[in-house]
Amino acid sequence: MNIPSELKYTKDHEWIKIEGDTAIVGITDFAQGELGDIVYVEVETVDETLDIEEVFGTVEAVKTVSDLFLPLSGEIIAFNESLEDEPEKVNTDPYGEGWMIKMKFSDATQVEELLSADDYKALISG
Repeated sequence: MNIPSELKYTKDHEWIKIEGDTAIVGITDFAQGELGDIVYVEVETVDETLDIEEVFGTVEAVKTVSDLFLPLSGEIIAFNESLEDEPEKVNTDPYGEGWMIKMKFSDATQVEELLSADDYKALISG
């Protein structure tokens, strides 16, 4: 299972790549594996400012629909629109072409609360 060490993670199985005051967010390799074949990704919160852990969208797989929780407070500035036509990118390349949103976060101290790769490994290995 792929858990890149340079990324941050949440207990909700999302990954976060920090670039200055912007964060790129997607779901982890573990999460896409648990969900199975992803058929739809919905994010209708672009240009909205949300608080940490608010729902910013949903991922629909063949068997289930899961909410996506914002890992940091801030404004959602972009949605990966290629997922509208190819939601399976989340399965095939969760840390690359399967990214979901870009956001400007408003509270840098929240970044310190995110899980490291080692913390996330410990979480999913139970």
